[in-house]
Amino acid sequence: MDIRFPRPSVTLGLVTVIVAATAAVVVTGAGAASAASVTFTPVADTYVQSDTATTNYGTSGQVVVDNSPVRRSFLRFTVSGVSGTVTAAKLRLRTISGNSGSDAGGTFRRMSNTTWSETGTTWNNQPAIDGATLGTIGAVSGNTWYEVDVTAAVTGNGTYSFGATSASGDGAYYDTRESGADAPQLVVSTGTTTPPPSGDPVFVGAGDIADSGSGDSATAALLDTIPGTVFTTGDNVYDSGTASQFNSYYEPTWGRHKSRTRPSPGNHDYNTSGATGYYNYFGTSAGPSGRGYYSYDLGNWHIVSLNSNISMSAGSAQEQWLRADLAASGKPCTLAYWHHPLFTSSSNHAPSTSTRPLYQALYDYNADVVVWGHNHVYERFAPMNPAGAADSSRGLRSFVAGMGGAGHYGFGTIQPNSEARNSSAWGLLKFTLHSNSYDWQFVPVAGQTYTDTGTTSCH
Repeated sequence: MDIRFPRPSVTLGLVTVIVAATAAVVVTGAGAASAASVTFTPVADTYVQSDTATTNYGTSGQVVVDNSPVRRSFLRFTVSGVSGTVTAAKLRLRTISGNSGSDAGGTFRRMSNTTWSETGTTWNNQPAIDGATLGTIGAVSGNTWYEVDVTAAVTGNGTYSFGATSASGDGAYYDTRESGADAPQLVVSTGTTTPPPSGDPVFVGAGDIADSGSGDSATAALLDTIPGTVFTTGDNVYDSGTASQFNSYYEPTWGRHKSRTRPSPGNHDYNTSGATGYYNYFGTSAGPSGRGYYSYDLGNWHIVSLNSNISMSAGSAQEQWLRADLAASGKPCTLAYWHHPLFTSSSNHAPSTSTRPLYQALYDYNADVVVWGHNHVYERFAPMNPAGAADSSRGLRSFVAGMGGAGHYGFGTIQPNSEARNSSAWGLLKFTLHSNSYDWQFVPVAGQTYTDTGTTSCH
């Protein structure tokens, strides 16, 4: 994938967790596949406490490691769907937001007992932590993810229990499966490579993604099953795009696809001055810091990521760069994406008419597709010219793809040429980019049924 940046000349105690698996195939670039990873999330976890010997904590929102009183946590994972040799396995836990920290995060060991009961385990009947030591977490602070390398224990498909203890009287508290998106994770990687899609590049993504809810976990699990290049249409993390929010909310979900992601920024990313959290997190993948517009090629397609949070007026540095970039492209098909939609029927955010000069430049150079976020809905429009009139010969087909995980919005007055809409399903917009045409598909998360598909030729 050839990326083009703007040219300067153009201005625990003991824990057991049972986890449900979602296969993740990480693909870098347009067709090169890397090792496969599978992420598991808990279906059971608990801890026990010495001075409440008959109490069960299986439904608690935390598991704890401590030595005063003694508290031990248990995690059990059921690993399935893994093929090939396991090359790495990481246990990931997140300290609770209200915890002030601890000088010791716990020592983790494998356990032989894999049948203990989440809702029946107490101090008096706890299973033994009888396996080899796998790793130790040192000092921890609140609201942060920590990892333990458990590769020595996880050899493939099967059920695994881990116990955690601490010799410190300063307890460490971790979120449990009851917390949703902050639940513990077991990430298993294999050395086998998954063949790239036979044929044409896949381009998949959404916007309005990561917060303290569970929607981004569901869409990230969906991404685990879809190879290709990932795009974002802004508002990557809520509420303010801080470094802490990227690490706490985006990193555990969509962050596992960071190496194949080509983002664009949203207004919430810019709630941090200069969007420094966004630019520091994504690095060079986000284009030059402070600009955030860049382009690259996928197969026979030219792809442009733009920044609707800075000047877009005719004659602005971004608009001039866009026109020069499009003029230099030798590709027959073009797709662009940014955050604020020029056309939308959502009742939450009105159309952003300040983006029209970008749309006009794309129209002038016969681009084919534009994708936006901002409104937390899915909407597809028929090909239109910059004024919003139907134009089947040269118009761009546009999509609002703001269903990456943030809370749903609704629809108001349906705008002309709106052809498909959904405001209740999280999901991903997937493109298959053929040499002179493209397929689109709205892919819903597990438990949802809404779909929208189609295919059409490039101009």
